[in-house]
Amino acid sequence: MLEEILKQIETGQLSAEAAAKQLATFENLGFAKVDHHRKKRQGSPEVIFGEGKTSTQIIDISRAMMAKKENILVTRVNKEKAEAIQRTLPDFQYHEIANLLFMMNSGEPVYSNGYIAIVCAGTSDLAVAEEAALTAEAYGLEVRRFYDVGVAGIHRLFAHIDEIRQATVSVVIAGMEGALPSVVGGLVSHPIIAVPTSIGYGANFQGLSALLTMLNSCASGISVVNIDNGFGGAYNAVLIHRLANKQK
Repeated sequence: MLEEILKQIETGQLSAEAAAKQLATFENLGFAKVDHHRKKRQGSPEVIFGEGKTSTQIIDISRAMMAKKENILVTRVNKEKAEAIQRTLPDFQYHEIANLLFMMNSGEPVYSNGYIAIVCAGTSDLAVAEEAALTAEAYGLEVRRFYDVGVAGIHRLFAHIDEIRQATVSVVIAGMEGALPSVVGGLVSHPIIAVPTSIGYGANFQGLSALLTMLNSCASGISVVNIDNGFGGAYNAVLIHRLANKQK
């Protein structure tokens, strides 16, 4: 890209000012600096964290990304805010359970070799599980969902374990005491990304007990992300799956 821009400047096809705009690594909106260079550095464009931002701010950031033909993922967006955004940008798809907006503006590569497993302990954890599943799908991965398979009825997990074992990586989501990743980790030979949720009674401490259980797991191959961070768990799984595909 840089060589092509320099050639255009040399031949007079491109002014220095226009070239500077093309080479800019971020766009300053005043309240935000949109990182247009992130896809070149990390392989995926910037993701908008919607919580704490107004609908107008999200719209302005999204428009800046649309101009660069970037796919747009907005996490932590409630229904009211999403509807306000969709009135201005109707191409956004909203997923209410996951509190997530997505707009496809460029083709993400589809990784057809293999899939990732999203393994969720209980129905109360679905918001985090769906944030993870939809994030992975937005990045072009096949996702297989295994929901309500917590340790209180472990036979439900065993009914799906053969299919889970065939995944490249599993994202395992659980609240309460957070034991599910340890169980899955002892049954599969691929990496586990554990996601604690804030679901549970008082001594769960809004997910702290699940987080500590996962950090203290005796099963090998488990990495842990922050409480309720379905996006972070899925993003790590995407990176692992991409590397696995490169090696094939």
